[in-house]
This record gives sequence, structure tokens and C-alpha cells, in this order.
Amino acid sequence: MNNLKSRLIVMNFLEFAVWGAYLTCMGNYLGRAGMGAEISWFYAIQGIVSIFMPTIMGIIADRFIQPQKLLGICHMVAGMAMIALFYMGMTQAEPDKVAFIAMYTLSVAFYMPTLALSNTAAFTIMKNNGMDTVKDFPPIRVFGTVGFIATMWFVNCATLDNGFFFTLADNLNKFQYTHYQFLVSGLLSIVLFVYCFTLPACPLVKKESASLVESMGLNAFKLFKTKKMAMFFIFSMLLGMSLQVTNGYATPFLTHFKSDPTLADTFAANNATMLVSLSQVSEALCILLIPFFLKRYGIKVVMLIAMFAWVFRFGFFGMGNPAMPGVLLFVLSCIVYGVAFDFFNVSGAMFVDRECDGDIKASAQGLFMLMTNGLGATIGTLAAGKIINAYCQWNEQGFLVGDWATAWYIFAGFALVVAVSFMVLFKYKHDPSKI
Repeated sequence: MNNLKSRLIVMNFLEFAVWGAYLTCMGNYLGRAGMGAEISWFYAIQGIVSIFMPTIMGIIADRFIQPQKLLGICHMVAGMAMIALFYMGMTQAEPDKVAFIAMYTLSVAFYMPTLALSNTAAFTIMKNNGMDTVKDFPPIRVFGTVGFIATMWFVNCATLDNGFFFTLADNLNKFQYTHYQFLVSGLLSIVLFVYCFTLPACPLVKKESASLVESMGLNAFKLFKTKKMAMFFIFSMLLGMSLQVTNGYATPFLTHFKSDPTLADTFAANNATMLVSLSQVSEALCILLIPFFLKRYGIKVVMLIAMFAWVFRFGFFGMGNPAMPGVLLFVLSCIVYGVAFDFFNVSGAMFVDRECDGDIKASAQGLFMLMTNGLGATIGTLAAGKIINAYCQWNEQGFLVGDWATAWYIFAGFALVVAVSFMVLFKYKHDPSKI
């Protein structure tokens, strides 16, 4: 059993290490590669492909290919595309936008479904071996966050000097500002591709007879017939609108303080990716709290906590600055992020797994991804891009400067409205005995 947990830990570590290499620092590179105005679109693309790709891959994993194998295949394609992005950045200071965006789209189109597929594979393997998903999954999943943090720190500190000599330096040649972040992500994806084919089998659940809708896996949408699940998915979409805002704009926001001579030498302005990684440290710790909160309070209270945490996440960014004591507000923002993300994403995935029949679990996880990282993240990221572009502009030094505080307060206000609405409209009676 311990060996099985270790194997799932490695899978989760690599799954999120792939994402951590570029997700929070990509905006810094795009600004310097002539694509700063398109930052919101890069993050929205993750949402757009999540509208249909997780559902399609969920159907395939339910009906045709075992989820752990499909997970590996998706990482192979995503990794090769990431390496292609690195090559474009290496050969052109300002890559062709159309070609770069097309290759990026291919990569995330195959990466985003892996977030649901990795959950499906882990839950299936654990249940097949008599493990309790609510009790045993969070300590495994926490290592995904550790992987995310590990690659964030690596790209924050590493730079390339004199060939392939890695050093720690405080300059704009760090991986967090360059195309090398994509190489790190791509190589890790290829490693995970190979590793997935060593995992235990996840036998497909097949019915003797099935309708066309069932055979295509579309019966997961029948969950909308239940008011409780319909409201859960709708508010998942609304909360999902907050997911990619700080991923896309936190590091450009923190780095822009380098344009202010009085703040240019502060740690936060020069190590934005490392500071933001405190969010993932908090996330790693908060995952371990989920079993207690779910059992004690239920999904409604847990999601409410997440929603109010988003209010503080944005609000603290609006109030802070890199100098003491303002930088402490940035630290607090990172701390509450762990609650905001985990109490929604991880608890939501566990709730969906518990509420759904075995033959649609992968499809239902894909539907959850569609509503959160698909519709929600797409709408939210594009709206955030419009707001930030209205208040901030890229200067000649490559920094996104302007009235950041107003933008953060607008995002905080939206999260507050969602939280209050959910508190009033979502009806759910918690039964601790069913956890």
C-alpha cells in the first residue's frame, strides 16, 4: 500500500511540476517577447480548450482507453508542443504571434484534460486497492503542489550563462523571464508520459447495453437535472472566473515595481515568481485540512470559505506594496490563496466523485473542468484582461504599469458578490456519515 501511495505521489508531483514551470511567470516572458497585450488570451486559451477537451478525454477514458494511459498520451503531445515553444523563443527574440499561439494552444489543449484524468486515475487506483479517497487522497495530492512549487523556484532562480551552466542570479536572464521555462515544462511532460505507462491498470467500466448518449459519455450532463448539482456546477463556473487572474497577472504586477526607483531593489519586485510560490506552499498545507473541513462542515461551507478567501486574495494585492510593511499584505494574499484554490478545486473534485455513478465519473470530472477551467476561466480571464488593459499599459522597459489597485478591488468585489449569492441560493444539507 505504501508503494502504491508513493507511485501516486510521483504522478501528482510531475503532473503539477509541468504546469508550475510556466503558469505564473509566462506573463513576464510574453511582455518581453512583444505579446504583452495578449496575456489574457494566453490564459483564456486554457479555458477555451477546457470547454471541450476534458469532456472529450473523459469520454475516451470512460469508454475506450484506460485513464492512466490516456494521461500519458496527453502529456506526450503537450510536452512536445512546449519544447517547440522553447525552440521558437530561442530562434526569435519576438516569435511570430500566430505560430506561437497555435503551438501553445496545442500544448494546453492536451495538458488541461490531464488535471481531471490524473484525478480519475488516482481515485480509481485507490478504490481498486481498498483506499479511502477522502482520507488518503489529500496527502497524495499535496505533492502535486510541491511539484508546482519546485519548478516555480527553479525557473525563478535559474539562468543560462556560458552554454548549459545553471546559476542563481538576480537578472532578466532568469528562466522566469525567458523561453527556457517552456523547455523545463516540456521535458517534465515527456518524463510523465513514460511514467504513466508504469502505473496500475484502471479497468474500464462497461455496460452490456447503452444508449447513444451513454456510449458517448454525454450522460454526465444529466447531473444538471438535479438542482443541487446544477447549482454546484453554475457556481463552480462563477468561482472559476477568478482562477487564472492572479496566475496571469500576479508576476507582471509584482515585477512592475522595478520601474519605481524607490522599490526597484526590493525582494518582491525582483523575485516575483518565488514570492507567488508562497501561494502554493499555503496550498500544500491547506490540502491536508480538507478531510476535516469536508467531514465537519460539508461542501457548502467549504466552498463559501474558498469564495471569501478570493475576496481577500485580490484585496490584499490591491492594498500592498513591496516595501515593509506593505509586503506583508502580499504574503497574506499568498497565504489565503491556498484556501481559495484547494477548498474549491480539490474539494469540488472529491464532491463530484462521491455524487456520481461509477460509469460516468471520468466524464463528470471533465464536466467539472469544463465549468471551472473552461467557461469560468475563459470568461474571467478575458474580462480581467480588459480591466487591466484599461488601467495599466506596458512601458518601454517592459513593465506593466498603471492603477493596479483599482483593478484588484474590482476583482475582489466580484468574488464577494459570488460568495453572498452562493450562500443564499445553494441548498445542501450536510450528512457527516456519508463522508
